[in-house]
Amino acid sequence: MCRNIKTLFNFEPPATEDEVQASALQFVRKLSGFNKPSQANEAAFNRAVDEVAAAARKLLTSLHTHAPARDREIEAGKARERSRVRFG
Repeated sequence: MCRNIKTLFNFEPPATEDEVQASALQFVRKLSGFNKPSQANEAAFNRAVDEVAAAARKLLTSLHTHAPARDREIEAGKARERSRVRFG
């Protein structure tokens, strides 16, 4: 799994369109091996990003949970602490 792709489900406030798009971009970059595609592959790359983003939005709107929504600031603090412990 690409480490830059963040969990987007069950947060308050909900994931933004920019977060979904960034996640889709990272996913397609990982699959294709391109950070920036050549002109010959740019259309296919961009189409794949749009399709993955649409699938991600569809998934996020169809998921349900009884768990309380997580707070972004608290989760970011936990991630910073994990990073501090891991990397010193």
